[in-house]
Amino acid sequence: MGSIPRESPGAGLMVVCGDDALAVRLAGELREIYRQAVTLVLPDAEGIGPEPSPSTRVVEAPAPDAAALREADVPQAAALALVYEDDETNIRGALTARRLNPRIRLVIRLYNRKLGRYLAELLDQAAVVAGVPEGADSATTVLSDADTAAPALVAAVVAGTSKVLQADGLIFRASERTPRQRREATTPGLCTLALLSSTTDDPAGADGSDRSGPAGPQLLPAAMEIAHSAQRGAIVLEAVPNTAHSTRRERIGPAGLPVMELFSRRVRWALASFTAAVFAIAITSWITTGDALAHAAYITLLDLFSINDPAVGDPTERQLLQLFTGLVGLLLLPVLVAAVLEALGSFRSATSLRRPPRGTADHIVLLGLGKVGTRVLARLRELGIPVVCVEEDPEARGIALARRLRVPAVLGDVTQDGVLEAAHIHRARALLALTSSDTTNLEAILCARTSTPDLRVALRLYDDEFATAVHRTLRTAHPQAVTRSRSVTSLAAPAFASAMMGRQILGALSVERRVLLFAAVDVVGLHHLEGRTVADTTRPGHWRVLALDTADPADRRPDLRATRLDGQAHVSGLLFDLHPGHVLGPDDRVIVAATRQGLAELLGNGP
Repeated sequence: MGSIPRESPGAGLMVVCGDDALAVRLAGELREIYRQAVTLVLPDAEGIGPEPSPSTRVVEAPAPDAAALREADVPQAAALALVYEDDETNIRGALTARRLNPRIRLVIRLYNRKLGRYLAELLDQAAVVAGVPEGADSATTVLSDADTAAPALVAAVVAGTSKVLQADGLIFRASERTPRQRREATTPGLCTLALLSSTTDDPAGADGSDRSGPAGPQLLPAAMEIAHSAQRGAIVLEAVPNTAHSTRRERIGPAGLPVMELFSRRVRWALASFTAAVFAIAITSWITTGDALAHAAYITLLDLFSINDPAVGDPTERQLLQLFTGLVGLLLLPVLVAAVLEALGSFRSATSLRRPPRGTADHIVLLGLGKVGTRVLARLRELGIPVVCVEEDPEARGIALARRLRVPAVLGDVTQDGVLEAAHIHRARALLALTSSDTTNLEAILCARTSTPDLRVALRLYDDEFATAVHRTLRTAHPQAVTRSRSVTSLAAPAFASAMMGRQILGALSVERRVLLFAAVDVVGLHHLEGRTVADTTRPGHWRVLALDTADPADRRPDLRATRLDGQAHVSGLLFDLHPGHVLGPDDRVIVAATRQGLAELLGNGP
């Protein structure tokens, strides 16, 4: 189906600046899926990932300074993506680009989410000051490849937990159902998003990628395909009840000194015993000597610590009481010393990494605490899932988070004997290998499978052909175990590309090695949606309307992914139970699920 050309700021030159594989993948996504003219700015075109497409113009520059951006035609470009690994480089490039072209749409890769919000506001305000109308499509979008990929990586290893998406205060998930679960399900779910490969359990079957053909995963299938696919697993969209007030979520806040660790139970008992002894002896002294109670307590403390003068010449009661108090002080001294030592030991343990407890079981072993591993660790802890981390570098980004959350961790090279055993891999629920090295991740998986053949594993692999070979081999060697491979750049690139086209991407769902996008789309000007019924807008295999934003256009939230910063409840305006005959008008905004090609065609930028 051809698309009707329409005027859009997204149709024009796309400039991608970066220094790793994400930049090359993003350029390919824009060129192959959205059919856009792309200029790729790299520090070294030969040293980064796959070769760029011959139709992509490549500019070599060490940094995105003014000269490099002018050479890449940023002053005339429609959109610019800055996806360097270093946040500061991306910020400098964004500020320079906004000065060169106030109308340009910016997509920035930042790991620091708080800084990203402030930067987006600053750059958008700079565009308005430069004379760009406030309604113009020159917005700034800040994304993180780690945040985009983390939910899919977590879903790959957590049994019963699948991709979770948030929109307008609502939470919904894509749940994987086996053929048996499909037959026995009491609730059909909101819709079926995908059918899994027909050869999922066949070691010699398809690999679940775009090249798998009819046997591979089918995204957004038609009703007839769903009815005739009883032997396939499926991904079903389900609503998640709001449990914000009933479920306690661990808050990840700034690090601080664990002062309360100084007062363990035994330390509190020691202090209570000492206080009780002082109080009892002070009362006795007050009764026998007639001194004031405060003075009696003071004298008691001096006697306990043996720093008072001998009671020579004092009444017999006072002398006996002094001897008894000194004896109690001698008995309490070892208790107080032991309490102080234990408090210091507890404080030291609280400020250092925990070792995995001896009885640790049914946990997830997380290998690698870089940018992606840190985000995955945070998400796993928010879900209340026990984790044991393995990291070679004691200065890695996620070590501080593991220490703050009191997550057990093992410092060591996973390829060395005893490291995985220290993480209790033989009793683990799953292993998630997220280092930046494909070979290290593979070696860890193979080592873990030797001791636990049925272990659920998911590994981060960049190269698709290598991932396919690894997936098939592991599936053949361990047919009863679950094996998943994911690429962070392939999960993140669709979200970055769609943001460059000016659309709000709510999330990306990994279906085996294919990707399904969820986006908020304004109906106006889209001939595939405007003036059509919900039933007529659905195009199996390409896109499907999931929900309608019923809020008044003037009251709509500009970013459906954002949560309220004031902690107040928000009543969502999203309606999922749409009548098939409902006609979409130009003022409507809808949530759609679409393939990458389908979203490009829906927006009028595809073939």
